[in-house]
Amino acid sequence: MRRLMLCGLVSLVVGLPALLGQDVRYNFDRKTDFSRFKTYKWITLKDAAPVDELIGKQIINTIDTELSSKGLKKITGDDADLYIGYQAGVDKEREFTSYSTGWSYGPGWYGGWYGPGGMTTGSTWTIYVGQLALDMYDSANHDLVWRGSVSKTINAKAKPEKQQRNLEKAVAKLLRNYPPSAN
Repeated sequence: MRRLMLCGLVSLVVGLPALLGQDVRYNFDRKTDFSRFKTYKWITLKDAAPVDELIGKQIINTIDTELSSKGLKKITGDDADLYIGYQAGVDKEREFTSYSTGWSYGPGWYGGWYGPGGMTTGSTWTIYVGQLALDMYDSANHDLVWRGSVSKTINAKAKPEKQQRNLEKAVAKLLRNYPPSAN
C-alpha cells in the first residue's frame, strides 16, 4: 500500500510541470549550418497583428537576452546573419464544467424515496491563452530556417512582475533547443 501511494505521489510530482507548463513547438531546416549565424536583426513580419507597445518591448528584450546567452549579437545593419521576427496574441476560450449528482428525491424503485435522475449544476468561464511565434530567416537568401511557437494559459489579472516571469520562462523554453544540434 505504501509503495502504491509513493508511486502515485511521484507520478503527480513528475507530471505536474507538464500540466502547468507551456506548450512549445519548433521546426528547422535540417540542411542549415546554424553555427555560422553570429548576428541578427529584428524585422517586422508582414501581416503580423500589432501588439501593445509595452508588451512588444518586453517580448523583444526577453528574446534579446535569451539569444545573447546563446552567443548571438543583435545589430541594426543589413549585414546581419539572421533576420528575426515575432507574432504574439491572446486568444479566448470558453470552458464549461458541469456536475451531476445522479440521484434525486422522489418516488424511486420499489416505492423508495430516492431514484435515478438528479440535479446538474454548471459554470462557465473565460480562459486566456497567450501565444508567441518566433521566425528566423537566413539573411543571405531570405529562407526561413527556424520557427518556434509557445502558448500558455495566462491570468489576465496577474501583476506585471508575474507576467514578465511567465514570458521569460516561455522564451527560455522556446529557445531551449536553439541552435539545433548538427546531425
